[in-house]
Amino acid sequence: MTKRKTSKGKGSGRGSNSWKKQNGPRKEFVKVEFTRHIPVLLQSVLEQLDLKKGQIFVDCNLGDGGHSEELAKLMDGDITIAGFDLDQDAIARAKANFEMAFKDLQKKPNIIFINDNFRNLTKALDEVGVSKADAILYDLGLSSYELEESGRGFSFKKDEPLIMTFSNKRGDESEGEMSDAVVGAGEDGTDSVQFTAEDIINDWDEENIRTIIESYGEDKFAWKIAKGIVKARELERITSTSKLAEIIKQSVPSFARFGKTHPATKTFQALRIAINDELNALNETLPQAIEKLNAGGRLVVISYHSLEDRIVKNFFKKFEEDEEGKILTKRPIVPTEDETDINPRARSAKMRVFQKK
Repeated sequence: MTKRKTSKGKGSGRGSNSWKKQNGPRKEFVKVEFTRHIPVLLQSVLEQLDLKKGQIFVDCNLGDGGHSEELAKLMDGDITIAGFDLDQDAIARAKANFEMAFKDLQKKPNIIFINDNFRNLTKALDEVGVSKADAILYDLGLSSYELEESGRGFSFKKDEPLIMTFSNKRGDESEGEMSDAVVGAGEDGTDSVQFTAEDIINDWDEENIRTIIESYGEDKFAWKIAKGIVKARELERITSTSKLAEIIKQSVPSFARFGKTHPATKTFQALRIAINDELNALNETLPQAIEKLNAGGRLVVISYHSLEDRIVKNFFKKFEEDEEGKILTKRPIVPTEDETDINPRARSAKMRVFQKK
């Protein structure tokens, strides 16, 4: 998941046009490139979904809408798409992208936007009248926008507040900055705000921090990092991504500070997974997805780290043992070298496909 350069200027349909004034009052402007998420494994996804015109597709991670957009074009607009995203900003971006992308289609696709967590798949689809689907896609990675422009602290490469929540819903209706929050299922089934990465880093004890980094980041230096965090927060509260990344870097052995992967990578992954309860959500949603598929329908999942992939692999194996259908990918489909050259964030992607009988 990464950014791509798009056409400059008015009417590109790839996001908001941005113009930067230069040199005071002079009316001179320069066009600025903006970003859009590149759909990972796009051609493979379109092939494996195996959809026909007039069918129903569920996109469980809508994001900028890249996969859904290309699928709708392939179907000449003759398709119904139900797109999930917990982030209201993502839904707004997808709507804007679709408006431009589909303006020349004679038949407009039926798009249903669902601002909810995919762990609520059955309930949310039932509420919008989707009883069954012909294909369901999960793309479990972060979008370029979330990493580079959301301001929620997903990346250690930018100096941002330690939030790391997928949802941008506030804890109250007041204006101003997003409250310290995290996604969690409330009693009414909606997503409520509970805690952020800043809360974990500053308020949780060393053992719990270590457990998170060890379990969700699989980092062999988890105990050193947890100890370094607790020591650093005694001096001042840790509130930014850059501060946390530097603490992690100083906590690991010197030989681990300058490798191909930044030493903060696994800790940031672990915090994001813990805050958004990602693994439990995946465990909850996959059985619902199988139930929602029509006979012959396909379930396609793209994961980006071993914890997710293991869950998907085990569920697919169980579905096959229970005679729900068959696994179509004995080995996961991975990006080609050409794709990873264009889109480096795709390099860890693994796609598995299951077909319901």
